[in-house]
Amino acid sequence: VQLVESGGGLVQPGGSLRLSCAASGFTFSSYGANWYRQVAGKERELVAGISNVGGPTNYADSVKGRFTISRDNAKNSVYLQMNSLKPEDTALYYCNVRRAATTYWGQGTQVTVSS
Repeated sequence: VQLVESGGGLVQPGGSLRLSCAASGFTFSSYGANWYRQVAGKERELVAGISNVGGPTNYADSVKGRFTISRDNAKNSVYLQMNSLKPEDTALYYCNVRRAATTYWGQGTQVTVSS
């Protein structure tokens, strides 16, 4: 089982990034998918989630209207489009999938929003 995130980096405030998570080793289309983020010294926070069939979706209040989660089951991938980025969005972003009691995590990709 593998979840590999990509797309993180350094971006200026107001900019955009698109995170990708490529899944392998399990039936991706059977799992709901989520993006979490974590800042050092703080708890991991759920940013966005999407059902196994692509809807419904849910978002943290802090990112509503700015972030969009999507998935492509044919490509075994989930994405997070992040627009209007703010310094407070700086964090390590993790891909997560879950079905009942089974959950898998990626290693994370760093997003830094700074001028």
